[in-house]
This record gives sequence, C-alpha cells and structure tokens, in this order.
Amino acid sequence: MNRPGGARVPAPADPAARARAYAGISLWLATAEDDLVGQDPLDGDREVDVAIVGAGFTGLWTAYYLAEARPDLTIAIVEREIAGFGASGRNGGWASALFPSSLGTLARDAGRDAALRQHAAMRASVDEVIRASSAAGIDARLAKGGTVVLARTGTQLARARAEVEEARGWGRDAHELSLLDADGARAHLNATRVLGGTYTPDCAAIHPGRLARGLVRSVRERGVRVHELTAATRIVPHRVETERGTLTAAHVIRATEGYTPGLPGHGRDVVPVHSLIIASAPLPAAMWDQIGLARRETFSDGRHLVIYGQRTADDRIVFGGRGAPYRLGSSVALHRGRARDVHRKLHATLVDLLPVLRDVEITHTWGGALGIARDWHASVGLDPETGLGWAGGYVGDGVTTTNLAGRTLRDLVLGVDSELTALPWVGHRSRRWEPEPLRWMGVNAGLRAMTAADAEERLTRRESVAARVMAPFMGGH
Repeated sequence: MNRPGGARVPAPADPAARARAYAGISLWLATAEDDLVGQDPLDGDREVDVAIVGAGFTGLWTAYYLAEARPDLTIAIVEREIAGFGASGRNGGWASALFPSSLGTLARDAGRDAALRQHAAMRASVDEVIRASSAAGIDARLAKGGTVVLARTGTQLARARAEVEEARGWGRDAHELSLLDADGARAHLNATRVLGGTYTPDCAAIHPGRLARGLVRSVRERGVRVHELTAATRIVPHRVETERGTLTAAHVIRATEGYTPGLPGHGRDVVPVHSLIIASAPLPAAMWDQIGLARRETFSDGRHLVIYGQRTADDRIVFGGRGAPYRLGSSVALHRGRARDVHRKLHATLVDLLPVLRDVEITHTWGGALGIARDWHASVGLDPETGLGWAGGYVGDGVTTTNLAGRTLRDLVLGVDSELTALPWVGHRSRRWEPEPLRWMGVNAGLRAMTAADAEERLTRRESVAARVMAPFMGGH
C-alpha cells in the first residue's frame, strides 16, 4: 500500500493491522467508522457489461447511477487499494461548484451559453451530492454553509472586487457571489487582517471518507462487484488487465485521476500534484465562538498558492494547501521530509489566520495527489468505437465534479442524449504534458512562482508580476 509519505509496502495480512495502517492516512479514513479491510479481490477472468478502473468518487458515482438506471447491467470496479484510498479519501472535504476552467475559457472554446450551462450544472451538482448521499443512506456529515474567501491584503481585495464585477457580467447576482466588507467577512470567519472578501452559498462541507466508504457499500448492495486490492496493469479497448485476472467489457471507464500516469500509455495525460492537509483535535465551543464558521462554512483567502479549510461535524479544523513539489516522472509517492516541511508551514499559516489555534493539538497530517491536465481543463467522455471512457483532471475540485462525471458517464454508456452529455467538458481533449525533465521543471517553476507572487504582493502591495508570467504555463488558473 502507499503510506502517507510514499513508498509502496506490503499491506498487513492481519485485518486489524490493515485497518490501523489505512486509518493513519487521513482523518477521513480514520473516522469513517469502517473496518477499511479490502474485499472481493478479483479471482480470475470475468466478462461484464461495464468495467471501471478506480474506486474513488468518479468510479463509485458512475457505478451508482448506472446500477440505479439499469439494474440488469453487470458492473465491476477494480481498485488497487481500498475504495476511497486516493484523492477521494484525502481531500479537504469541499463539495463545491468550482470548476477548474473559468467561464471565459469555456466560452472561448464552446460559447457563452455552453459556459453558463456548465456552471449551472456544477451548482446543481452540489445539491445532487447531498440528495444522493441521503437517498443512499450515507451520513456524510454534510453542511451546506457556503464558502467565504477572505481578502487580507489590498491586492487580494482588488481581485475580489474584480471577481464579483466579472460575475455580474455573466449574469451571476449576489445570491451566487457577493462582495463582503471587513465586518461581513469576519462575521463568517474572524481571522486576522481581514479587509473584505467574497461569499458563495454553493459549497457543502463534507466528510469524504464516510461518503466514499458509504458509496462502496451502496453499490455492492445494488449488485456491483468492487474488487479491492486488485491493481489494473493495462487498459485497452474492451479489456482491463490486472494482476489477478482480466475483465472483458463492452465499456471500460478509466477513473484514476492523479494515479493515471501509472498506466501504460497515459504517462503524460495529467500530472499528480500533492495537496497536504492538517487536522486539529476537536475545539471547545468557546473557541468556536471566537473563530466563527457557525454554519460550517468552508474557507480560503485570496493568495495565489491555494489554501482551504473547513469546520468538521465534530468541531475540528481541517486545513490544507498546495506547496509540495512535483516529483520527477509523475510519482504519486510523497517525500516524507518535504511533507513535514509543508505541514509545518500549513500550521504556521493557520495560526497566522487564527492565532487562537496556536497551542491546539494537531492530530492528523496527510497528503494526496490530485490530477492536473495540461490546460487545467477537467473532462469526461466515451469513445463509442473503442468503448473506452474517462473522467478526470479535476485540479482538486473533484468532490462535486465526480458526481457530475458519474451521471454523465451513465448517459454516455447508455447512449442517452441529455443535457449532461451536451455540456462543454464532454469529449474535451487536453494536450499532453511535456516529457521529462521539462514537465518537472515547468510544474515546479509554476509552484515556486505562486509562492513568490504572494511574497511579492506582500512587499509591493501590487498585483504580482510572477503570477502573470507563469499563468500561461499553469493553464491560466
């Protein structure tokens, strides 16, 4: 298995030891109320209607909606570790309407109406995650408190104003995105040096571990075979080859996100970039009275190097961000020493935001790989000739987007023309990333540039030159 710091080591044979090992990966898996024991590894060759590679949110939602629509279909998922082991069990717990490509980018490629339809579909998908989780009997500890993005410098406040002005140009009113003054922003999150910010209601705080493990139970109840502890070694038309046998299927869906480069022929489809997270012990009510987040709002601020946080249902702070360097050859292994450095920096950043947390115990630290396409454009699609489908490139915005992908793949597999299959991300093909070492140089230069941009803005109080220079390479995100 992949431990938080990196190298693959044999999974413990004893079920209790295996559960303890997996529980150490993230707060979400540690508190999923699940034994985390991999079940039903593939045992020989099988023929099914739909084969799915990857038991994260994309694969599980796809199986869920397909089994719901067509109970007669035979569906099998293969997963190298356990369901939810990857990004689905390691993210920050935001079920948001964020999509990695801007409305402007979507409109340039597909037109204004198509861009707005994609945006509307993302907003609706937040509510669909909530509805479907409830329908499946999954207590994912959801709270739709929205997102507050703080502006803590003059340049961040200027960007917030520009973002709201641009939103109005797209017909998005204050019910979708509102500009906050300092008092309004602090009413959500009482952080330091707040000058203002923005607020959107289109986000729910979620316990992703409970959702992932609940989904695997739900799809199994619907007759889907989820073969955990079964590594796919190759995907070709109508066939998934694994270490334990081969699945033959009319449709094969690749749902591997940041782990995609490990499959032959897919080494340059996306780059895995690590996001790291820390979680506190549960905080007392008096401390929450000082901090805010009374509706469990998710939160961030306007810096270039992304940070994100939430208040959990059991009153912890979960706080994460980018910063870990990309590893040569698209390795998903996380360097332990560098991870410790990033976790320390995250703690310092959190204390800078909320000094009341200075002496609070940090109980969990972890990280995971998210997938980034070369143009920072998520996509979903199905080739009717080969039967090969895919979804991914979520750039860390996958908790909701995977649900939209699952419903879209359902319609594509069943040959249904729908509003979902007409969205502009369907069938999008990103250009491939550069070969190594250019990929390593470029991605890490971009990450360093975002860090430098934030430092430059603190010193100059002007919009960063570094961020503008690197925007084309980083996809304009």
